[in-house]
Amino acid sequence: MNKFLNTLFRVIEIMIAVFLALMIVLVFLNVAGRYLFSVGFVWSEEIARLCFIFLVYLGSIEAMRDNRHLMIDTLMTKVPMLAQKIVYSLVQGCIIWLMIIQTRGSWGLVMQNRNNRWVATGFPAHFVHFFGVILGVSIAIIAVSNLVRLFVFKTPVLDLIKIRDDSGEPGTVE
Repeated sequence: MNKFLNTLFRVIEIMIAVFLALMIVLVFLNVAGRYLFSVGFVWSEEIARLCFIFLVYLGSIEAMRDNRHLMIDTLMTKVPMLAQKIVYSLVQGCIIWLMIIQTRGSWGLVMQNRNNRWVATGFPAHFVHFFGVILGVSIAIIAVSNLVRLFVFKTPVLDLIKIRDDSGEPGTVE
């Protein structure tokens, strides 16, 4: 299972790189076209915007899994183990609650925009909001798995908040 998840998140990392490269190329071509030939590509702006949106969504999932998100762990290293568990549980609970709100809001936008399309590319507008649903569900699942590892597998909080290295194993924060 761990090998499957590492492969899945490796695919996500590759997708992030592809979206970033595509976004850079499209924006560069559009700027160069406007500057050199007085011609802009309207569709390239929309595709670059889509790449940026998907890059942020996938990057957020990746950051949650690897603990690369903004985190201040100074408090956690100073308090007793019981307080660490309480604080960590509260944080993960808040994340789950916010992702439920994210998912419900995104799903509402999917339903609201299911017949709308972007102007230049004709891209379905609801598809963008559906990625918000995927984001919310994915991060909520990761937060639930963090709580399972804390309470069922008895993993210490300080091990849970360590940043993962490239092998997928928790490493040390430097």
